[in-house]
Amino acid sequence: MREYYIQLFSPHGLIRFSNPEIGRDKDTGGQVKYVLELLESLSQHPAVRKVDLFTRKIADKRVSSAYDKEIEVVNNKARIVRIACGGNSYRQKESLWDYLDEFVDKTIRFIEKQDDFPDIVHGHYADGNYIAGQISEIYGVPFIATGHSLGLNKKNILLQQGLTSEKINEKFNMKRRIDVEEDVLKTADTILVSTKHIIESQYSLYQNYNPAKFKVVPPGVNTDLFYPFYRFDMPSYKMSIEQEQIVYRVNADIDRFLFNPAKPLILSIGRADKRKNFEAIIQSYGQDKELQAMANLAIFAGVRKDITQMPEEEKGILTNLLLLLDKYDLYGKMAIPKKNDPTLEVPEIYRLAARKKGVFVNATPGENFGLTIVEAAACGLPVIASPTGGPKEIIEQCNNGLLLDVEDPKAIAEALKKVIADQPLWGKYSSNGIIGTDQLYSWKSHADQYLKIVDELYKEKETTGSVNGYNAAYGKKLTKAKHFIITDLDGTLVDNKRTDGLPELKEWIIKNKDSVVFGVASGRNRELAKKAFAFYDMPYPDILICSAGSEIYYTDKLIPDNGWESHIDYQWRRDELEKSLLKFPNLKLQEADAQWKFKLSFYVDEQFDEDALADLYKFLDDRKLRAKILLTENKYLDILPFRASKGNAVRYLSYKWKMPLEQIITAGNSGNDKDMLTGKTKGIVVANYSPELEELKKSKFVYFTKHQLSIGVLEGIKFYSS
Repeated sequence: MREYYIQLFSPHGLIRFSNPEIGRDKDTGGQVKYVLELLESLSQHPAVRKVDLFTRKIADKRVSSAYDKEIEVVNNKARIVRIACGGNSYRQKESLWDYLDEFVDKTIRFIEKQDDFPDIVHGHYADGNYIAGQISEIYGVPFIATGHSLGLNKKNILLQQGLTSEKINEKFNMKRRIDVEEDVLKTADTILVSTKHIIESQYSLYQNYNPAKFKVVPPGVNTDLFYPFYRFDMPSYKMSIEQEQIVYRVNADIDRFLFNPAKPLILSIGRADKRKNFEAIIQSYGQDKELQAMANLAIFAGVRKDITQMPEEEKGILTNLLLLLDKYDLYGKMAIPKKNDPTLEVPEIYRLAARKKGVFVNATPGENFGLTIVEAAACGLPVIASPTGGPKEIIEQCNNGLLLDVEDPKAIAEALKKVIADQPLWGKYSSNGIIGTDQLYSWKSHADQYLKIVDELYKEKETTGSVNGYNAAYGKKLTKAKHFIITDLDGTLVDNKRTDGLPELKEWIIKNKDSVVFGVASGRNRELAKKAFAFYDMPYPDILICSAGSEIYYTDKLIPDNGWESHIDYQWRRDELEKSLLKFPNLKLQEADAQWKFKLSFYVDEQFDEDALADLYKFLDDRKLRAKILLTENKYLDILPFRASKGNAVRYLSYKWKMPLEQIITAGNSGNDKDMLTGKTKGIVVANYSPELEELKKSKFVYFTKHQLSIGVLEGIKFYSS
């Protein structure tokens, strides 16, 4: 039996296995619970040799120091790995997008350090899927995606609430999120969903929707925690002292609010989120005196210490709940406790409500799945929920409650009274929920279906040689290589029609392809570089650095290095630069095909001399526009991000792929190559070099060849290899 190493990616939220703070804020809700339980259940499957959950490392005094620990061991096969990106402070997910490429680069370094490549990557939410997609492409492994919550659906809801597209994008980074979700639909090998409803109502709205990619595998419920309420009464059941204390604490937390704690308990649990619709539950209860006489109400709306210190959205929701309690004068009838431990206390809260013959209400309209419904059902608590989305599928399969319009307080009240008053009906729903969840919603069943999908993906890979079109695991080659050889193109390998030694160099590269990464660093843009490779019949490089160091690509597929783009984007204000420089004398903007996101190119006229160049530097400095200026042949002027250059690109590659600079050989012939020839790399200067490189003869790290062009490059390689 094949055993797999699975990597899960969930970068946002506060994630820890020990005492997870589920419901602490809007980013630490159901998704966090899902990935933690998935992590544990996969680790218990015999076909999994190792499973790691990658999340963000946080060192912030406002949160526990547990989130600053690089590795948290869950068991002998499962770990939580924390990757530092975007500084130390805890960030909401909307502000993380600019740092995801940093997360990718540092994940690569982690993989290199442990020298163990994943067999499967699985992303969660749009940000985790972005990271998983990058790792999948780099290492040539299958990519599983889970959306959890989709941007288009959220955008449509917010538009209905009156927000403009511009405001939504500004607040939630929505365009970027939806673009990533569209890309995931193209690149993921399998998309796991909890219900058919998510496919039909949400994913179908996307342009790249492909129904063949979806697999419905509902999440499970941890039956070690969520078990029937009547187990306490079984003769063989022994309650630990710890559990006795939890039961006592849960009872005390709720009972202290109530005049008559013995009455049936109407219960709802979730984080402080407007979509949870707690207001409708309180209104249904507050407007119906008969229901108040029959039962008490308990709302667990996340975790809070001081409402005044909470984020505005959550503060507003909780304040509104308390105002409704006051409006309907529900003192002594309604409990709204401050906290709950999701691992230990929440199961006891469900069981307490079940023992009191109460009902659980999930009032979220159009819930994608409804994990709280499954948890309540497993404990024997009947459920009332929306007739759409996941709740509909769960309740129809389990027959453990009623479906109704959860935005109609009167309908909620009538349903609650019906279930509470009819004890045979209550018993039927309670029993059906326990049996149904055991058969249909267990984590063991989920893990079995999950590994069956993984097996199918690997059968496809073995049959076709690729998964989803990826067959060249360039990341593995770059990680395992003994040397990088990165050489300039024009004037170094070739010079117009001169190709001295190119066939011999090509033969050497092919012969050593298993241990050497071949790279080209050129001032040409990507398209011109491609034309040169075809014209000179050159071996296609593993790495292409082009546009004077502002672009990095991998393999003949020209896969962009997004991490490099994020790195050089720092303080790069292209639009301002273009607008300002159009007013500068003696400059003319080059054609559109010479421009790109990180390069602004101009022609200079004959009057552009050293003084004009000095004026240009001052012009940019006065406007605080940081940029790098490259003047070639006193005809062409390129403006680049100040971090972009051939040398910086080489040093970035050294860091990213953990290739020591001493094991990188660079070759060039002109001043534009100077910064990649200096430093700790092993430099080669071919015999036909420009005078500005003469000073490098003083360096012990630079070899000047006797031969020109490619034959000189090969001479230098052999010098360093001897």
